[in-house]
Amino acid sequence: MLAKPIYNITPFTLLDYPDKSACIIWYVGCNMRCLYCYNPEIVLGKGTTTFSEAISFLKSRQGLLDAVVFSGGECLIHKNSVEQIKEVKALGFLIKIDTNGSNSDVLKQLINQNLIDYVALDFKATKSNFHQITKSNLFDEFEKSFDILLKSRIKFEIRTTYHSELISDGQLNEMILFLENKNYKGNYYIQSFRNNVETIGDLSYSSKIGPSEILMPSNFNIFFRN
Repeated sequence: MLAKPIYNITPFTLLDYPDKSACIIWYVGCNMRCLYCYNPEIVLGKGTTTFSEAISFLKSRQGLLDAVVFSGGECLIHKNSVEQIKEVKALGFLIKIDTNGSNSDVLKQLINQNLIDYVALDFKATKSNFHQITKSNLFDEFEKSFDILLKSRIKFEIRTTYHSELISDGQLNEMILFLENKNYKGNYYIQSFRNNVETIGDLSYSSKIGPSEILMPSNFNIFFRN
């Protein structure tokens, strides 16, 4: 167990939990190495904050914040993630998880124990393109997590980071068809890569994506974050 599993805490946000005030706990480490990752210092770096320090901070925010977002890195790779989320939930906060979907068993535990209220699930790529982007072979785990969420009553969203060098229009359309074939009915957020920022991979300039380049599904909504 890491003595300091948390990189830092964003004390206030109105953008990361729909219609709620929240803080974000950023966990260090990740089991993927996505080339477009904006947080190499979190994925590859060391923690600065213990969980007990995070709890002390959260106790000072009871009655002031609605929710706590567990993010990273990948927050669910940590050995004590379920126990830590349970402790935060007991303080009365709504809980949102940002996850790459690679730990379906942990996600299922959290749902079965009624410990989470909202999930943002990263859809990195098609199965054929998954290793190229994430440097992992975890697509099947992502799909398991997606299926678990589809069968649950948990509110969740799907999101993809688009870099024109990594995901072609055709591959993005394959991803949309994948969601359609799963009968997904939530929101799908496609966020264009922000150029001129430090990332894990050495990437060239990325053009933005818009509605004219892709299929528009009938059973869920696509939102572009450019």
